[in-house]
Amino acid sequence: MTRRMLSRSLLIGGGFAALLAALAAGRMLLIEKAGAQAQAGVTAPRFEVDPLWPKPLPNHWVLGSTIGVWVDSDDHVWIVHRGSSTLAINEKQAEAKTGECCAGAPPVLEFDQAGNLLRHWGGPGQGYQWPDSNHGIFIDHKGNVWIGGNGPSDSHILKFTKDGKFLMQAGLKGARRKAGAAAGNNEGDVAGFAGNSNDPVSFGRVAKIFVDAKANEAYIADGYLNKRVAVLDADTGKIKRWWGAYGNKPDDTPLPAYSPSAPPAKQFYNPVHCADMSVDRLIYVCDRVGNRLQVFTPEGKFLKEEFYEKETLNSGSVWDVAFSKDPQQKYIYIADGVNEKVKIIERQSLKELTTFGDGGRYPGQFYGVHSIAVDSKGNIYTTETYEGKRLQRFLYKGPAPVTKMNQGTVWPSR
Repeated sequence: MTRRMLSRSLLIGGGFAALLAALAAGRMLLIEKAGAQAQAGVTAPRFEVDPLWPKPLPNHWVLGSTIGVWVDSDDHVWIVHRGSSTLAINEKQAEAKTGECCAGAPPVLEFDQAGNLLRHWGGPGQGYQWPDSNHGIFIDHKGNVWIGGNGPSDSHILKFTKDGKFLMQAGLKGARRKAGAAAGNNEGDVAGFAGNSNDPVSFGRVAKIFVDAKANEAYIADGYLNKRVAVLDADTGKIKRWWGAYGNKPDDTPLPAYSPSAPPAKQFYNPVHCADMSVDRLIYVCDRVGNRLQVFTPEGKFLKEEFYEKETLNSGSVWDVAFSKDPQQKYIYIADGVNEKVKIIERQSLKELTTFGDGGRYPGQFYGVHSIAVDSKGNIYTTETYEGKRLQRFLYKGPAPVTKMNQGTVWPSR
């Protein structure tokens, strides 16, 4: 082959390679365009993390596993966490008097919108039994603070004033009750207890509480041992009714391990992790390990369900819910502590529109995103369990077109 022929062959080959590269690039553009067009006309709330909120805690205090958040009528943000019991030795050297830093903060903390710490209290006291492992916090229409617990002997819930004054305990800690036992036949405080999802007095490791102002009733996600939603009189603590998955009578027969390919279980898995009411008085229940959200009337009539990230194993994908602040509550926000994201759901259809978040320790990322709440401006607050141990705020930036399903870390645009 002559030099001229060789040059010509190389030129043709190079041109062909360039053409292939151009075609590949064009194909990728078409795929991206198709993905964007697939979401054409769909909008969803947009958020950005606020990396400077809240302000640092005083007294060398640090958070332990942070497992509850709520926003009260003053737009103050309340959290509950497990403090020193969930801190490593090198995180609490001030307590051991081996160094200046640090110590577990009190379990209950209140922040204002500027991120200032306003009140702090909690722990064992006179007249009540503090949970072995506090879990979930709610501030009701009367300004009362409700706390649950999912420790080995936690079969009760507590109610306090905002200043931490004890008001009521519902259920008996460490209550060991035989299946079908009559109310009042309690065998006293013990190290552990036998759950009973049809117990009319006590609970089985409560995950979360929601109080309905209109009926003055408390909805209990009950829970880590029991498999039900229980409804109480919010003043007396007396249990009025309860139900299991699909509105069935709860059955404590152990379920097989969750399998994505198996038919949906007719009972809730443990834990039943939330039971929150929407403005149109529907009850949204988190069956966390079952990767499903079930919807009921206040009387426990089953209406519908949806599955999310159905292939998720271990601790599941549906950890907690909160509702958008428009009058119709058009959107649901779901905390997903295994896949480390917040899902944005259209409430009427239960369709997933988009997600934000990613695994990690930087602002806007998650390590065990556990609980979620919304303030009057539409801002989202999340807490993280396991080694996440923090509270974050995500600022509401209004509706925006959905261009991709997973947004990742929503860093501030400027």
